[in-house]
Amino acid sequence: MARGMLIVESRPSSEDRRDEFDEWYVEVHMPEVLALDGFVSARRFRPLDGDGPYVSVYDMEGDDIGAIAKSMFAHARNGGFQMSDAMQFDPPPAMRVMELTTDLARAV
Repeated sequence: MARGMLIVESRPSSEDRRDEFDEWYVEVHMPEVLALDGFVSARRFRPLDGDGPYVSVYDMEGDDIGAIAKSMFAHARNGGFQMSDAMQFDPPPAMRVMELTTDLARAV
């Protein structure tokens, strides 16, 4: 079984809508993505200095990581997600799909 991840960089549409953006992302958007076949977990990061995008990492598992990603993008194009104008769309969020090649852990 292949493993991979979808990495998304996004920002609130304005500073005064940051709380609304955060709530929508965690309460609505991440659960919608995790409901799709092949998505198994999600994490979200914020910049320590407050400058820069939030980064969300969605872990994927399945026979074909590319097919999982294509299915999610098709779902988005067909209006399958409840989007919020509290997220900046100009420029749009940056997305990248990666497939795992190596997995090492530090010996304890």
